[in-house]
Amino acid sequence: MNLRRGSMAVATSAVAALALVGCGSNSLGGDTKKATVDTGVDSAAAAMVPQAIKDKGTLVVGSDASYAPSEFLAGDGTTVEGFDVDLFTAVAKKLGLKVEFQNASFDTIITGVQGGKYDVGVSSFTVNTDREKQVNMVSYFSAGTQWSTKKGNPNHIDPNNACGAKVAVQKATVQADDVTARSKKCTAAGKKAIQVDQYQGQDQATAAVVSGKDQAMLADSPVIAYGVVQTNGQMEKLGAIYDSAPYGYVVPKKDMAFADALAGALKALIKDGTYKKILDAWYVGDGAMSNPQVNPPATS
Repeated sequence: MNLRRGSMAVATSAVAALALVGCGSNSLGGDTKKATVDTGVDSAAAAMVPQAIKDKGTLVVGSDASYAPSEFLAGDGTTVEGFDVDLFTAVAKKLGLKVEFQNASFDTIITGVQGGKYDVGVSSFTVNTDREKQVNMVSYFSAGTQWSTKKGNPNHIDPNNACGAKVAVQKATVQADDVTARSKKCTAAGKKAIQVDQYQGQDQATAAVVSGKDQAMLADSPVIAYGVVQTNGQMEKLGAIYDSAPYGYVVPKKDMAFADALAGALKALIKDGTYKKILDAWYVGDGAMSNPQVNPPATS
């Protein structure tokens, strides 16, 4: 799967977009006071950081800030926040580094990392074999795909038989691939194709379902759970979570030592309890993992 978010850059935050369609405020924003505890540099992990990165001191991070609660724009329209932000900031602190998050379109981040525009990509990237061919990926969280629809499922959408339905998804995500494949199966069986509406941002996809433009959507499980609450009950989960897989930080292929350093910092955060504290502050503790890895075994 994605998350991006296997896809999602837009000028408005996910919460702002939801507000446009009558949704509530960002009441589920993480408890940043608890989530940004600094437990100091981990000497073993910091020792693995390449000298060029140490000299630079600040990591430039590409992130598509339209994927609450992972990464989205704060009320000021500029600051990127979310559990991905809090967690990676803590990872960087363990390595004695600072971070600068830059909002970017999801489908440009990997090429930006490859070209040196960003030192790291942190945007709910699902680990898969295609991505591991292009970059190093450091696993840090586990999520699956889930569907959602308007409360009460007025259009009687069945994720396993969505032929003919209007379905919203974020562009360039594993969920986009998922629903496209489902649509092909529909037509192969002589049924109507799924009308797949692909949006640049997940916030736009959510707004399309709430407004009634689309009848359902699919996205990463933490995004669906967060969206249900943020829309004040206007949406509901549809079906079970499936295809669980890890999210991974995106690092250039040439920077294996740096990837190892990130994994080491994550393990240190898990050991001292900071990792769990950050995830719990954003209500995504169910996705915690115990053993972050560089380039873990991945699905296609």
